[in-house]
Amino acid sequence: MLNRILIVDDEPALRRALRTSLAASGFSVSEAANGKDAVEQFGRNRCDLILLDINMPGEDGIQTCLRLRHSAPGVGIVMLTVRDAEDDKVRALEAGADDFVTKPYRFRELLARVRAVLRRVNAAPPAAGVLHAGDLELDLDHRILRKSHAEIHLSPTEFDLIAYLFRHPGAPLTHAQLLRAVWGPEYGNELEYLRSYIRMLRKKIEDDPARPQYILTEPWVGYRFRNPSDPDSPLPQNEDL
Repeated sequence: MLNRILIVDDEPALRRALRTSLAASGFSVSEAANGKDAVEQFGRNRCDLILLDINMPGEDGIQTCLRLRHSAPGVGIVMLTVRDAEDDKVRALEAGADDFVTKPYRFRELLARVRAVLRRVNAAPPAAGVLHAGDLELDLDHRILRKSHAEIHLSPTEFDLIAYLFRHPGAPLTHAQLLRAVWGPEYGNELEYLRSYIRMLRKKIEDDPARPQYILTEPWVGYRFRNPSDPDSPLPQNEDL
């Protein structure tokens, strides 16, 4: 059965181009010109993933994302943002988007993000056991991390942080999301805590911490955990905390 995608954008030419390319890639595609139409269409005919432009007249992409996420917690949502609007990316993730792609983008990049989100939303919830990413092996039952079968010593907080990253491969995770998940709900602004622990983890798991392959920085947003064994994983670049 084909995965169904709903494109939400106020530009007809962009919708047509995306629809043609996605259909050629094996998806069933429908369109909506604005947030109101998107919510109504989704209510009539559920889909697996929504491609949602953040800048639309009337109800914008953030408001639409909030409404769609409230009505359908399990649907995949990828938001299209402009390159210089870093705050929009954080707002999109906090509104419930699974990922974002910045304009202008290459279709191949967009397709990889779409497929990665579909894999995540269709996957069974992670269970206790052993998780793998590249040369890393995370034993959740015994709270042990190994690299190439050699055990890496981690503090309890380091383990909780790497475990959270492992459980969300390929997903952009905001600073506040990571702080609240690992340190507690009362946290969210203590960026130096997070940066310090990311720095320590990179020293322990990366061959070259200055050019990480696993924990990638999303500038002004947070971090993204990369599984080098995943063909659709984002390519690493030179990183800054």
